[in-house]
Amino acid sequence: MSETVGDYLLRRLRDWGVEQVFGYPGDGINGIVAAFGKAGDQPRFIQARHEEMAAFQAVGYAKFSGEVGVCMATSGPGAIHLLNGLYDAKLDHVPVVAIVGQTARSAMGGSYQQEVDLQSLFKDVASEYLVEVNVSEQLPNALDRAIRVAQAERAPTALIIPNDLQEEPYNPPRHVFKHVPSSPPSTVHSVTTADPAEIERAAEVLNAGERVAILVGQGARRAADQVVQVAELTGAGVAKALLGKDVLPDDLPFVTGSIGLLGSRPSYELMEGCDTLLIVGSNFPYSQFLPSFGKARGVQIDIDGKFIGMRYPTEVNLVGDAASTLDALIPLLERKSDRSWRERVERGVRRWWEVMEREAMVPADPINPMRITWELSARIPDNAIVTADSGSAANWYARTLRMRGNMRGSLSGTLATMGPGVPYAIGAKFAHPDRPAIALVGDGAMQMNGLAELITLKRYYPRFSDPRCVICVLHNNDLNQVTWELRAMGGAPKFEESQVLPDISYADFARSLGLGGVTVTDPERMGAAWDEALAADRPVLLDVHCDPNIPPIPPHATFEQIKSAAESVLKGDPDAWNLLTKGVRTKVQEFLPGRG
Repeated sequence: MSETVGDYLLRRLRDWGVEQVFGYPGDGINGIVAAFGKAGDQPRFIQARHEEMAAFQAVGYAKFSGEVGVCMATSGPGAIHLLNGLYDAKLDHVPVVAIVGQTARSAMGGSYQQEVDLQSLFKDVASEYLVEVNVSEQLPNALDRAIRVAQAERAPTALIIPNDLQEEPYNPPRHVFKHVPSSPPSTVHSVTTADPAEIERAAEVLNAGERVAILVGQGARRAADQVVQVAELTGAGVAKALLGKDVLPDDLPFVTGSIGLLGSRPSYELMEGCDTLLIVGSNFPYSQFLPSFGKARGVQIDIDGKFIGMRYPTEVNLVGDAASTLDALIPLLERKSDRSWRERVERGVRRWWEVMEREAMVPADPINPMRITWELSARIPDNAIVTADSGSAANWYARTLRMRGNMRGSLSGTLATMGPGVPYAIGAKFAHPDRPAIALVGDGAMQMNGLAELITLKRYYPRFSDPRCVICVLHNNDLNQVTWELRAMGGAPKFEESQVLPDISYADFARSLGLGGVTVTDPERMGAAWDEALAADRPVLLDVHCDPNIPPIPPHATFEQIKSAAESVLKGDPDAWNLLTKGVRTKVQEFLPGRG
């Protein structure tokens, strides 16, 4: 039997080292599905419950493996469903390749069933590379370029293959006019170092500073050792953008934690007090959380010139790989003898973690959500991978979960979409089947799609050498983040018709699938529940009943601001008294005397 286009597609993916494709079948990709059937599970077809989840799984795989994630969907509605996950990849700069079917070429333009203008549909989300393959000779170059561009641009790309072409015999490109060949698959990691003269200028700025602050993002992940060296030489504190939370562990005394609305007070004070700012691999967009313009001199390092010098008026902009550029910068830096700034930063960090512990122990009805991540921090394995969904779960992940060892963590940073927490964790398990994964998910996201993806997790967990995957549901029957946004930004009380969720037992659902399920309603049981889940021989769902009225108060909020907000938004709120008392109890922890 001759090799079909579908057969060749899978062979080329194997050549690229692609071990799994996250997808959902449909007749628009029948020729490719048939090829999977002949390929002996190489690459593996990982069947999600929905194409959007397949895209999220590919994003999670790519984020935690550093390799290209591949997702697949049929024509029409299947292709449409991929979009949210692909936009997540685009906005967080993640390499993902989408392969989608299309109606037969003979039917195109005929308003045929499930015919959608896929070129128009994907032209924004896959703007770096989007192509429809219409003859088999086109395929090698098109697929290879889709993968190479995804790698080089850290972006999603898309390949459209009509379903009739998938079943045709494959003919390679020839050495003739208008045929385009391709080269053997190879991964190229380019290492670029910024201009030496500009690096000298950057050193002059950093050496002149008396109070240096460093902000790192996900682009600094491969330069963690160099960032630590720069911080030691300059006496700097290091704040972390949300996507860079796992760049440095939180047990380093000068690491101030996350920055921004979900960030820490030490990070806020670091930016308020510094006179020099070094930004490494971050596109953190909220300039109000950076030093006031004109107050600090700035240096930025980023591998992509498109995103440099656009968040703060930096006077030296270094376009290059973070690690190699810092390697060139470090010999030019002078060790600061005055360590008073560093000591001030470290005092603030020690104080912050004391405050976080006290806030986590504030009584709640029934469980303070901060206690969930606080208790996890004391128990989480050093090699764990943590995903967080959007919503209030992201607050507690950002603020109270302490990274250590070689832990990894991520969420939907820029799109901030609901729903990726569980599929990210599944993708992470395919990236690292020997490491435990933990997803922190609100009950809104769990009802949106997480429950269905438990079925996917049940199906595939026997393939993982370490079967541990803990899905922790923050069960408060409230779309909590939006409720707080209504109160704090909209000046409106909670509208129960839009915000209250149906009450179900998530643990019972997990147990019905044959997974572990633990219901937690007693705060004193929280630590033991984490111990049980992390010792299990299968994935476990922790159904934690937590209080929706513990406020995610930003670190810079003052009592006067809280009082003003309370007066303006709590009129008519069904939980007004609870909100007021718990908000005061939480905020007051910052002003109690510390242990240090």
